[in-house]
Amino acid sequence: MTMDRRTVLGLGGAVAAGSLLAPGVYLVAAPKPPARTEVKAGRRWAMLIDVNRCSPDCRACTQACRTENNVPLFGDPERDIHWIRKVEIRDKSHKRPSITLPVLCNHCEHPPCKHVCPTAATFQRQDGLVLVDMHRCIGCRYCIIACPYKARSLVYHETHLPEGGNPKVPIRGKGVVEKCTFCVHRLDAGEEPACVEACNRDGDKGMIFGDLNDPESTIAKRVLEAKTTTIRPDLGLGPQVYYKGL
Repeated sequence: MTMDRRTVLGLGGAVAAGSLLAPGVYLVAAPKPPARTEVKAGRRWAMLIDVNRCSPDCRACTQACRTENNVPLFGDPERDIHWIRKVEIRDKSHKRPSITLPVLCNHCEHPPCKHVCPTAATFQRQDGLVLVDMHRCIGCRYCIIACPYKARSLVYHETHLPEGGNPKVPIRGKGVVEKCTFCVHRLDAGEEPACVEACNRDGDKGMIFGDLNDPESTIAKRVLEAKTTTIRPDLGLGPQVYYKGL
């Protein structure tokens, strides 16, 4: 995927204004869903990506994500699913070299995907993770439209556990929306997301993950010390994926 710097900083996606969906049709708030997984109150998971370390040909993070979460490729470019994808940014003025970076769900502090979901299938844990309950999702795709990071996909095909797949991750059904979960099953087991582990083991060692609310954590210190930015901070969503060198 190729785009210029201005485009990536302005990744689009309209957030529905108010609750009016169409003349005479209003979005009615659904009841708040119950907690579905273990919640670590007081934590705020975040990721820091150093794009200066991210080489164009490295796919350690994307491959690890597919393997860990059974993310399928159907051979249809328009409908293949990517929980994390590599994006190339080009400077139109040619004053700076092209750079590549991973783009994924930003697990926003104020997620627009959650606010437009008519069934509360998209919900937010106390530790900030934004997740999708596939049993409540009706595939309306309002969340896909609302996401400014293009981080959500609709499952168009029947899926199954691939040979050698990870049984710890539930298989998503046809007609529901899915996205990056920060490998919630690994976090609840005290581990890092698969992409971060793979990047630091097999890749360019450019990803840091941790609890931003812990002032002694590596990520909290680096976000304060390093010159970092987020994609579309002007939207006021509070994205929790930070970039150094963007």
